[in-house]
Amino acid sequence: MKIAVLSTNPDLYSTKRLVEAIKERGHQALVIDHVKCFVMIEGGKPTIIYKGQPITEIDAVIPRIGTSVNAFGCAVVRQLELMKVFTTVKSQAILRSRDKLRSMQVLAKSGVDIPKTVFAKNPSQVNELIHMVGGPPVIIKLLEATQGVGVVLAESTKAAKSTIEAFYGLKANFLIQEYIAESKGADIRAFVIGNKVIAAMKRQGHESDFRSNLHRGGEGHLIELTAEEEHTAIAAAKALGVRIAGVDLLQSERGPLVMEVNSSPGLRGIEEVSGIDIASLIVAYIEDKIVTDEGDTVGV
Repeated sequence: MKIAVLSTNPDLYSTKRLVEAIKERGHQALVIDHVKCFVMIEGGKPTIIYKGQPITEIDAVIPRIGTSVNAFGCAVVRQLELMKVFTTVKSQAILRSRDKLRSMQVLAKSGVDIPKTVFAKNPSQVNELIHMVGGPPVIIKLLEATQGVGVVLAESTKAAKSTIEAFYGLKANFLIQEYIAESKGADIRAFVIGNKVIAAMKRQGHESDFRSNLHRGGEGHLIELTAEEEHTAIAAAKALGVRIAGVDLLQSERGPLVMEVNSSPGLRGIEEVSGIDIASLIVAYIEDKIVTDEGDTVGV
């Protein structure tokens, strides 16, 4: 099979590991910078031009779409879907997971527990908004926040009001969420492939930072999930249609709460902590989902 990785940087750890795994399992690997693709829209003949040539004979693609080029990246993935190429995550699932408000709504509708969350456009009722999520303290999170950037812990009503009013002044869209004190600045990243949690790690932020993201200097260690945590992670990924996902959970007194479902989860932290070859398991998932008949490959 010829398997492509959509990535703007072939030197990123996750991209390199996926390419290695594709080759090790006997397939042809190709890295495509989706930002440099041309999407040709023509009736009955969807085409993608890359480096002056149409992309052909691709059996499967692993999208690694950055938030800064989310819309265009998803357009490329959608075009590949029209070309009958198997993708490890659908374009709609990427868009759904990247939209924090929409993803919270979908998760709640599916019965997946999440922190109390409020979204509003009227700045005149700040006190009521803070009260609705049980604060202070409260978490104020930009809808486009990623890797902990754009996420604020407001420890007092005054601080919360100042931050909320500042975001309103910038015309920024944001969520207000309850602060789960018992999590103590830690969360769980569960790596889901298909209907199974492959590995999980607990990420702990520094004492001076409530955010546990490894990109923010947090530390991770291997953890065994409870049956409830594992069920919640799988249910969250399924609800958003993300079959290869990094599901972020908070441990609370009322059970696991889903913060986010990442459709392009990084591999470095989870592979280093678990010692599991996650990249190879992703390629194995592709193999299981593609039926080969006398050399003709059809996406299922």
